Amino acid sequence: MTGAFVVFEGGDGVGKSTQVQLLAAWAARTGQPARVTFEPGDTTAGKMIRRIVLDPATGDLDARAEALLYAADKAHHVHEVVRPALARGELVICDRYVDSMLAYQGAGRVLDLADVTRVARWATGDLLPDLTVLLDLEPERAVGAISAPDRLEGAGADFHQRARTLFLELAATDPDRYLVLPAREPRDWIAGQVRNRVSELLSQRAGRIGS
Repeated sequence: MTGAFVVFEGGDGVGKSTQVQLLAAWAARTGQPARVTFEPGDTTAGKMIRRIVLDPATGDLDARAEALLYAADKAHHVHEVVRPALARGELVICDRYVDSMLAYQGAGRVLDLADVTRVARWATGDLLPDLTVLLDLEPERAVGAISAPDRLEGAGADFHQRARTLFLELAATDPDRYLVLPAREPRDWIAGQVRNRVSELLSQRAGRIGS
């Protein structure tokens, strides 16, 4: 078996968690070892960071402080979870990664995108996903429907619109590495599109290793 790094991105409430689980179930059926993970919070240290950045009780944070907390979570997550799983040949299926930091802390918080990108790349050691699945939906139909928003979900319509715009811009810069799908299509159709792309990716990687 050969591994790959697949990330699901998009605004809050677009169905990323559902598609992560459907892809993991497919991997299990096909015998592909997989590691399901998420950001922020899928390490012991990350849980503490997640509580700070998402709990409404935290209140206002300086935008740079918030970005650095997210970067710290990513650095430790890549070190403790992602790179070891890839080294074992697993399919790493991650709910959010660097694009979320660029969209939320860069565009959403109106920080200099070049600065946020440098911090994110340094934190992750320049580890890029092999495939990023972007589930796209107008924020008012996604995060706007969440009844009890966390600190980021409740950041306001303009924040989430800026984030959505940047997600789409990032995907447009590297279409070979992105799969952009409308988030309100039937979930099984979306899952099928994702499976097809991941199957192709794994076959290509296996071919390169075997050649």
